[in-house]
Amino acid sequence: MNIAIIKYNAGNIRSVLYALERIGHTAIVTDDAAKIRNADKVIFPGVGEASTAMNYLKEINLDQLICSLEQPVLGICLGMQLMCQYSEENDTSCLGIFDEKVRRFSPPLRVIASGAKQGRGLGGETKVPQIGWNNIYDLETGLFNNIPNNSYCYFVHGYYAAKGEHTIATTDYVQPYSSALHKDNFYGVQFHPEKSAGTGEQILKNFIGL
Repeated sequence: MNIAIIKYNAGNIRSVLYALERIGHTAIVTDDAAKIRNADKVIFPGVGEASTAMNYLKEINLDQLICSLEQPVLGICLGMQLMCQYSEENDTSCLGIFDEKVRRFSPPLRVIASGAKQGRGLGGETKVPQIGWNNIYDLETGLFNNIPNNSYCYFVHGYYAAKGEHTIATTDYVQPYSSALHKDNFYGVQFHPEKSAGTGEQILKNFIGL
């Protein structure tokens, strides 16, 4: 199995490599167009800021390459957001693979005793970014085979993809949003499967098996 991890200065690449090793696979980390195009599976990770990442992808012509790929592609966290149409993070036009737009979490406000305002979301006080474990539900088969509904995954993000026609998993934080997307050969997850214990490993296995 030839797996390529896209290198574009915005990836949490080492932990992805370790997660793949735990399930018996190795991968190459590359920004070489030919190696990416010839891979059996492509992983598009990402940790960072949308506009900087998109500008770098355009500089090295990976933006057009990613959109043209025909093998299964998995975007992780920022990688999934960059596969959407647009991000509010610094008013960024993204790859447009998914029609969904990426917005910043905006918790509703409540007035506390001092007169200051504080954000509140589902279930109590809500901080942005979301950091920690949260559940995923309304799972569609394929990427989520053998994953129980309401399984927990690890999230770190201040922006989210709105729910839309490509949503294949939902999570609640401030409001329901897309924790996974799918269109044709392209998949995206907002959480970090490489940090999501057994659930994340099963999702990676499912992706490799697509």
